[in-house]
Amino acid sequence: MASTIRCDIVSAEAEIFQGEATLVVATGEMGELGIAPRHAPLITRLKPGKVVVTQADGSQLDFAIGGGILEVQPQLVTILADTAIRADDIDEAKVRAAKEEAERVLAGRGEAMEVAEAQQKLAEVMAQLSALERLRKNLKH
Repeated sequence: MASTIRCDIVSAEAEIFQGEATLVVATGEMGELGIAPRHAPLITRLKPGKVVVTQADGSQLDFAIGGGILEVQPQLVTILADTAIRADDIDEAKVRAAKEEAERVLAGRGEAMEVAEAQQKLAEVMAQLSALERLRKNLKH
């Protein structure tokens, strides 16, 4: 049996995932992070992007997060996400509409606060679209 580490992904709204993993990949501020069993303890901020959890049976679960914190302890990886959603739960029509709205605000160069919110929203929806594309690619194989 493969060595595993427990992985918890939670957002402000709910617990998104809890289970055993052989590898957890997330987008940190300095780039991609791969966390395997017996990884050194670590705390880092996460950028909006994808999280891929490889389970003991080799299957992969894709999540889109809107940023957050990743903490690695000896037997546990915890992702405290600002927002998080499983790739197969993403509503593509809503995500595309949110992307268009964020791009419209950015193109119009509204107030500084509105632009910052639009940039954050755009990063989140791009992460969700990326997760959807990866899910579709995996379903084709």
